Amino acid sequence: MLTEKNLDKYADVLLWGLATAKKVSMKKNEVVLIQYELPALKLAEILYGRLLEMGIHPVQRMVSTFGMEHSFYQKANPKQLTFIAPGDKELYKNINGRIYLIAPQSLTHLKGIDPARIGKAIVARKPIKDILDRREEMRKYSWTLCIVPTEELARQAKMSLKQYTAQVIKGCYLDKDDPVAEWEKIHKEITIIKKRLSSLPVKYFHMESAGMDLRITPGVMRKWAGVSGHNVPSFEVFVSPDWRGTEGVYFANLPSFRSGNYIEDVRITFAKGRAVKVEAKQGEEFVQKQLVMDPGARQVGEFSLTDKRFSRIDRFMAETLFDENFGGKEGNCHIALGSSYSDTYSGNPAQLTPALKKKLGFNDSALHWDLVNTEPKTVTAHLNNGKKVIIYDRGIFSF
Repeated sequence: MLTEKNLDKYADVLLWGLATAKKVSMKKNEVVLIQYELPALKLAEILYGRLLEMGIHPVQRMVSTFGMEHSFYQKANPKQLTFIAPGDKELYKNINGRIYLIAPQSLTHLKGIDPARIGKAIVARKPIKDILDRREEMRKYSWTLCIVPTEELARQAKMSLKQYTAQVIKGCYLDKDDPVAEWEKIHKEITIIKKRLSSLPVKYFHMESAGMDLRITPGVMRKWAGVSGHNVPSFEVFVSPDWRGTEGVYFANLPSFRSGNYIEDVRITFAKGRAVKVEAKQGEEFVQKQLVMDPGARQVGEFSLTDKRFSRIDRFMAETLFDENFGGKEGNCHIALGSSYSDTYSGNPAQLTPALKKKLGFNDSALHWDLVNTEPKTVTAHLNNGKKVIIYDRGIFSF
């Protein structure tokens, strides 16, 4: 239900996001991969044409339909499950940008599949992820992604397609005459917040709400990132903490869909950096199996906060891209179990070797799963000098 005008503005914002994430303009003869789900075909076509006009080489790949995906996880033998197609690594070693268009026709089609099979396939593709991570650290590659509304997303979010589409338009500022100018303004204002956060000599953060009492240790050589162009929309600011300092209880009150499974009210207890107890109102068995995907899956790779003054998202959207940027009445926080982000390293990311990542407590995993809390909360920074500063209260950065 996005109009041609909406789609044109969406393409403008995505291309802004791709260039902003790379920190330099896209150049002629660079290669950009467009990956899309079938309902996003029209937006993919617009982006394809725009990239050609820019002198860029677009490569398009439609991802598996939900029927194909179900067949794969149900029928694949062990070799097929871990198979990487010839040419995949070569492609990813040479792309300079990637735009992913999320438009699912089913969110629960893998419900009956053993999560261990899904995890095995994800782990097998980690070398692809490592290639892209390294290229990004060297500033040779950037990425962005967005949602195209579908009937399935609307149904799972308990909205009509018209209502859901209106939330996407509002959340991405596509209702504005010049949405890119709006994003530039947000980028500028949140950059100030990131710099203030990064300047604090923090020993640990203490997050408190009705369902949470959690300590997060940012670690050394860290800076806060966010509104980098990687996600459309994106209002969060985040850091990849030293996973070893995570202690206490985290509660995700916002539901999520992952690998075709619905998960609700996840409560995780951390001790010495690792999840030692996991409970969920729904989907607990699936959560347990995700956390044994690899050694880093039980550890935190991201800590994020969203200021409600920027985010216009005020409803559950059944898609993490929007839900992790929820504004509403109280803003949101989220942690991600699994892999960390090297762009929160305060030094030169190109020098962030695997050995240095391990030394600094950057988590490594094939998993990256965002779990969102929208409760009223207070986040207090305990500084190295013993002082305390409330940095976030009731959805607003307050320092």
